[in-house]
Amino acid sequence: MVDLDYLKMSKPQKFIHNLGKFFMSLPGRIGGGFVKLGRSIGGFFKGIALAIADLFTTFKNGDWKTRLSYLVMGSGSMARGQWGRGLLFFLFQTVFNLYMVNFGMAYLSKLGTLGTVATEKVGRKTVYGDNSFLILLYGVLTLFFVLAFIYTWYMNIKQNRIAQQIEASGRKLKSTKEDLQSLADSQFHKTLLALPTLGVFVFTILPIFFMILVAFTNFDYNHQPPAKLFTWVGFENFKTLLSSGSASYGDTFRQVLFWTLVWAFFATFLNYFLGMFVAIMINKKGIKLKKVWRTILVMTIAIPQFVSLLYVSKMFAADGLINTYLMKWHWISQPIPFWTDPGWARFTIILINIWIGIPYLMLIATGILMNIPADLYESARIDGANAMQMYGKITLPYMLFVTGPYLLTSFTGNINNFRPHGFADHLAVPHDRFRHQLQDRRRHRHHGVRGAGCDQPGGLQPDTVREE
Repeated sequence: MVDLDYLKMSKPQKFIHNLGKFFMSLPGRIGGGFVKLGRSIGGFFKGIALAIADLFTTFKNGDWKTRLSYLVMGSGSMARGQWGRGLLFFLFQTVFNLYMVNFGMAYLSKLGTLGTVATEKVGRKTVYGDNSFLILLYGVLTLFFVLAFIYTWYMNIKQNRIAQQIEASGRKLKSTKEDLQSLADSQFHKTLLALPTLGVFVFTILPIFFMILVAFTNFDYNHQPPAKLFTWVGFENFKTLLSSGSASYGDTFRQVLFWTLVWAFFATFLNYFLGMFVAIMINKKGIKLKKVWRTILVMTIAIPQFVSLLYVSKMFAADGLINTYLMKWHWISQPIPFWTDPGWARFTIILINIWIGIPYLMLIATGILMNIPADLYESARIDGANAMQMYGKITLPYMLFVTGPYLLTSFTGNINNFRPHGFADHLAVPHDRFRHQLQDRRRHRHHGVRGAGCDQPGGLQPDTVREE
């Protein structure tokens, strides 16, 4: 199709054309993604191979100081008078050796089995054996420590090779004082990022990696350390979670996953666009009492949500204000099951979440709208653009550019935290159905499922499923 034919199309035709073009390009995009992934993996292993070759070359061409650093980290730097960095390397190696001898190796050796000695009760005394939970935790920590040591050992050799080249060229090496000064000057970014990076690793990366590994074990309510051991089961949990049948969680998992995605979509984008439209309407020229309208909306933020949501929950009850007036006006013959019917409960949750979220988005959008140059709208009006065209070409792109990170984090947060302020607890029907399904299946199984999104040991604990 030539460009002229495309320009002659109406908007619905263009949309259908672009949609078909997108789906036709999906196989190529997916294939291109796999190709990039393969290249990345190949580049990773190629980098490792080059690093190993570099180690051999450095040892072959290095002097005695460089070669000594292969055995004792920091010795080459100290021999060249760089006592500061040399002592740091040596201290790191000493701490690593002490950790592995006195602590790390014991847990690392049991990582394959997660413990073999169970806790027993001998008479009135409890003799504690292996703790699978601690073995997995400290085993993972030891693996990361080993990787950190290998990287530091390589950097130690690389530093000695560079120092040898500098000496060969007749230049002077940096002293300890100059190294310290560079940490506050040219290397100041490393000084600032050192503690945050360590914190992200300890409190984010390590727990995530640990919980991923837990999903490959039979850790559940029947295998609770230290009284009981748990072990590796491979992909058995995922097979049980995703497959269909009486002894699996597949149907329940798919229902919960679908509803969670629906919830995240509406909770994110309905609030976003409705909050933006409210801000546009309030900021529109000719609207009176703008401060009053903003104050009314902000009041929903100022009032503690525990109080307001408790009132709203009673308002939507079977004998609440809404059902009472609807029946009084003869619009309905019986109360609407806002909290007992799954469909109505989900609709009510989304509706109440809109009421909660619009004021926040209104405040955010108001600040952004005030920063959009008025000249852009004036020029668009002169060119004959209507309100929708100005919104689609000026307002929305500007808003998305500024609030893009917020949309991403908001959508992710809504997926991770389904229960909006406790309202999902009122999903009585699906909650009871899922709970009875889990209880019936657990009576026929010796171990539960522990996977991504499980909040409690002993099986699938999605947001709409809660063990009581």
